[in-house]
This record gives sequence, structure tokens and C-alpha cells, in this order.
Amino acid sequence: MPHLPSSCDLVIIGGGVTGAGLFHETTRLGLTVVLAEQHDFAWGTSSRSSKLIHGGLRYLREGHFMLTRDAVKERERLLREAPGLVTPIAFLMPVYKGHGPGRWTLEAGLSIYDLMAQKRQHRFLSADELLAKVPFIERRALVGGYQFWDAQVDDARLVLRLIAEGRTAGGTALNYTRALSVDRDPDGRVQGVTLQDVESGEIHTIAAPAVVNATGCWAEALHPQHDGKRHLRPLRGSHLVFPSQTLPVQCAVSCMHPEDGRAVFIIPWEGVVLVGTTDLDHHGSLAVEPRISDDEAQYLLTAVRTLFPSLGLSLKQCISSLAGLRPIISGGDHKAPSEESREHDIWVDRGLVTIAGGKLTTYRRVALDALKAAQPFLPHLTRPTPESPGFAAAEPLPPGPGMAPEAWQRLCGRYGAGAFTIAAEASPEDLQNIPGTPTLWAELPYAAAHETVRHLSDLLLRRVRIGLLLPEGGRSHLARIELLCRPVLGWDRLRWRREVRAYLRQWQAAHGFAWQIHPPGLLAHIRQWLQYQLDRLLDRFPSMAEWWVKIDRSGS
Repeated sequence: MPHLPSSCDLVIIGGGVTGAGLFHETTRLGLTVVLAEQHDFAWGTSSRSSKLIHGGLRYLREGHFMLTRDAVKERERLLREAPGLVTPIAFLMPVYKGHGPGRWTLEAGLSIYDLMAQKRQHRFLSADELLAKVPFIERRALVGGYQFWDAQVDDARLVLRLIAEGRTAGGTALNYTRALSVDRDPDGRVQGVTLQDVESGEIHTIAAPAVVNATGCWAEALHPQHDGKRHLRPLRGSHLVFPSQTLPVQCAVSCMHPEDGRAVFIIPWEGVVLVGTTDLDHHGSLAVEPRISDDEAQYLLTAVRTLFPSLGLSLKQCISSLAGLRPIISGGDHKAPSEESREHDIWVDRGLVTIAGGKLTTYRRVALDALKAAQPFLPHLTRPTPESPGFAAAEPLPPGPGMAPEAWQRLCGRYGAGAFTIAAEASPEDLQNIPGTPTLWAELPYAAAHETVRHLSDLLLRRVRIGLLLPEGGRSHLARIELLCRPVLGWDRLRWRREVRAYLRQWQAAHGFAWQIHPPGLLAHIRQWLQYQLDRLLDRFPSMAEWWVKIDRSGS
């Protein structure tokens, strides 16, 4: 465990977007802050979303006008402050005769949406105009459709940028560190926390007058909700990931599922296409990484095949899948999952502030509400308002050497000031894209060096997203990734091989399908044993490494 202070102003438990947002705000205010996350940063819901920064049209239909208004305001703020990280995306919503909401219902909802954003961003398209944009869409009974605009984000990179800027401002953020206890004085007031590194077992106690529990679905394990009427209800949302060649859409498409009328999105993202999401109760253990069920996969496949019947889509064309848990606060009145409110809730107990619920889009407002609840325990704090800037105002930046302006803006959005380091330290060939993705090779060694990577899965699933974007989690590129990252990480060859095996097992369990990455046969086991012996030899005789690297291209 790195050097930790013996005391601080605030401890934040949870390294998802809410905890990271609060860390970002409080460090900029000059507080001494420690954030602890029991897994990796953004390991849970905050790397498994639909990647949308949006108001949520369906919340208007359900009467949640304030939630939609706040979300639209946050969308506009993030588009201004974080270009390259949060980017506009066009949506199409087809209208079919006799199925789904009609033209005038959608017109009313989209007009309210635009009014909240204070700019008109929607228009009706005739059937021919819609077909010109999505030629493979179902044509029977097609009346036309609407085009409107929302925004999308790399959710994990949003969390990581918030944490990076909080660290720059003086905060301490730890992954793989669990809170063993919230410590109290004889009168029951919070006086600090006891933390433990989950891998080394090292324990550290920090004194603090306030603790914020931002652990999402784990919140009640740390701080039970004493109001018997409202409790956490973990809901699972899952997605399929298709190659863009298989599902060729240039803009997002929203449709109603033919079985239950729920909205399903088909969204181009990072060179692939996401299909999602589901919404159902999660009954599995929170200690086990969630995965899509067979029923969910079939449900999503039915939606996309109904909308694009001529493409002949099947699950065997999927690259990967992802599933996350929404920490919904439920009143226990037996509502269907999709009818539960996405509003957040806060409960306070003598210095322990617990926050759960909320949306990715409104993470900053959720964090500021948590800060308001903690203010009595931080008497010298001056809270920012939702109208104050979140990120520093974006300024035009000159492109890095050999980089197109769009690629440079993308890099700046994801890494902030770190983009200059990436560009300065990279060789020209490492400023090229990893094939099939918009990710640069140079992002990998930068993340390995600067972003607290403990495991290969941290690097490939969250620091960059190629584990979701490429077949078999990017297995075919592991040899070059080793050359770029193993020296930076300080891992020997044996550690690298262990990490590769663990990563591929984890990828298969959480993101793969039964027909992907077959279990090794006898020859593969023999090869692994021989590779192990060779790695031991190379680690004992480093002078052989340069020679061997020329012929070692397996990466597994």
C-alpha cells in the first residue's frame, strides 16, 4: 500500500463515477481526500453502461421531468467541457404504423427535450429519408422517423480522468483497497476508517471526520438502510457487442422491443456496435462478476433481428458482451424493473454519508448532493454549485506530432494533460491505431506507467477498451502489448504469463460466449509447460532476452 496520511478531511469509499466525481470536486476545493476502491477503478457499473450521456426520453413519459432536465443540463455541460471524451451522437427513432409510440407523441416528447436544452435538435424524416440513413431497417409499415441528438462517452475513461485530475490536485486514490470498517468514537460519531490492501493484506487506519459510502450495489453492506420502506435493488443491464461490418449503422437507433415495448438501443461506439440494454433483477452474488444470461442474449438478439431482419444476425457474430448492475433504490412496491426511478437517495449517520442510485449522466449533481450532506462534518467547506464548471474550460490545443486534429482531441478528452506525455514519449509507429479500434498503441504503455494498473484486465478492459472491441479480448495482439507494457509494469515473464492466463479466463467468464476461446487440449498444456520453463530460463539469463524476443510472437 503506498504512503497514506494518518488523517484527512474526507474518505470516499467506492471508485465508480460517483466516488470519482466527488473525489474530483473535493480535491479541487483544497480538502485532503483519500478514495479507496475494493476492485479496480470503474470495475463495476461505471465501465459497463450503455456509454450514453443523455436526458432519457423515457423518463419524460414516466413524469420524471426534473431528472430529465438535470440530465440534459449535464449533457450540455459535458459536451462543452470535455470534448473528445463526451461527443455528440445522432439518434434515429423509426415510427411504425400500429407499433410503438406514434409520430405526435414523439414530437411532443422531443420538443420538451429540446426546450430543456434550449436548442432545437430534432426533425422528422420521411420513410425514404430514414431508409437512406439506415438502409437495412425493416420497411414494412414504416411511416418515417425522428432524428435527434444526444451524447456518448467512454465511461471508464471518464472515471479515470476524474481520478487523475483529483490526484494532480493532491488527493490519494487507491484501487484494490477495501474498507474493513468505519470507525467511530464512544458517542457513535465517525472518526475514520480502517483500510486493507486486498492482495498484500496490509492494513492502514486513517482518521477522518467524514466518510462517504459511494459503493453502489454494495452500499447497504457498509451502511444498512434503517428506513424499512426503501432498499437497494440491484438490476442487471446487459449488452451484446457486434462488429460494425456485421451491423452497419452510422448513427444510433432506438426501437421498441417487440415482446415488452421496452426501449432498446443500437449504438455505434469505438468502432463496434452495442445492442442493449436489459433490465432485470440480479439474484447472483455481488462478489461474482456479472455476465449476460442466455435469456438476455436472446432477448437482445430478437430486438435487433426484428429491426434489421435482412442482416441474418446471430450470437456467433458477437465479439463480446458486457453486463453491469444498477444500484436502484426501490420502495418495495413490486414495480417492474424498468418502472423503478433512477433518482438517487442519501442517508446519513453521524458522519457517514451513503449515496446510491442516480445515472452516469448526472454523476456530478449526485456527487454535489453527497457533498452537501457531508458539509455539517466539514464546517469550513464552501460547496460549488451545479452551475460552476466541472472540468476546466476546454481550450483549443495544438495537435500532437503526426496526429490528426480529431485523434488529438480524442486523446486530450480521455487523458487530459496526460495526452502531452503520450504524444511526447511515443514513437511514430506507436501513434498508429490498434487495428480495428480508435485506440493508439501509445496509450497502453502510458496507462501501464501512470494509471495504477495491477492486472492485465485493468489495462485491457478499463484503461483502454480493446478487451471489448476485439475478438477474444485482443488475444492476437498480446505479443506486442507485452513488448510495450511488461518493462513499464516491472513484471517478469512468469508474471506476464500468469496475467495472460488470468485475463483470458476472466474475459471468457464475464464477456465471452461458449464458443469463444476453447479450453486448451493436451498439446496446449504441454506448450504452456515448455513456455513456463523457457520463461524461468530467460529470467535467470537476461542477456538471452533480446535474442528471444525476435522469435517470441505467441503472446499467450
